[in-house]
Amino acid sequence: MLAILQAAGWPIWLLLVASIVATALIIERLLYLRRSKILPKKLLDEVVQVYRSGNITPDVIDKLEKSSPLGVVLSAALRNIDSPREVMKESIEEAGSGVAHMLERFLTTLGTIAELATLMGLFGTVVGMIEIFGSQTGTGANPTQLAHGISVALYNTGFGIAIAMPTMVFYRHFRALVNSFVIEMEQQAVKFVDLVHCKRK
Repeated sequence: MLAILQAAGWPIWLLLVASIVATALIIERLLYLRRSKILPKKLLDEVVQVYRSGNITPDVIDKLEKSSPLGVVLSAALRNIDSPREVMKESIEEAGSGVAHMLERFLTTLGTIAELATLMGLFGTVVGMIEIFGSQTGTGANPTQLAHGISVALYNTGFGIAIAMPTMVFYRHFRALVNSFVIEMEQQAVKFVDLVHCKRK
């Protein structure tokens, strides 16, 4: 592995750092963006039971808010339980946009790495080409320098593409996952609002 890094030249270190950062972000997002953690299955039913029992206290709301991202959205509805429907929905939308921002954390960085990896690979290719042309002298080409220039060009291109492809796949996967979570949270919150206002009627 060390021999490959040496053959690839100094531009490979930029790609190596990018790959480490991308791997760390992918692992962190895989652990954080789990359905059971974001949208606990029975949370809406529990909130409905709390509402029906009339046991809505600040402590209950704070505990709900800290439980999960869905809890943040539902706690916003509970805080405005006596407000008109429009006010409840507006508070849910505000909480939902805050939750969406939290769920999207690090995704911009991941997308940037996916796009930059190919450009960094191309940069390494250009450095390799410069070395190839630099190996040309009046008496011919220096074989060692020529071989090193080709290695730099090819290794960096290959590493750049190898980093960009899985990073882009995970970026798109996480983006779609966040969108589906946000939509489902909004649907559950609207169900709760409908239940509250139907009961009032």
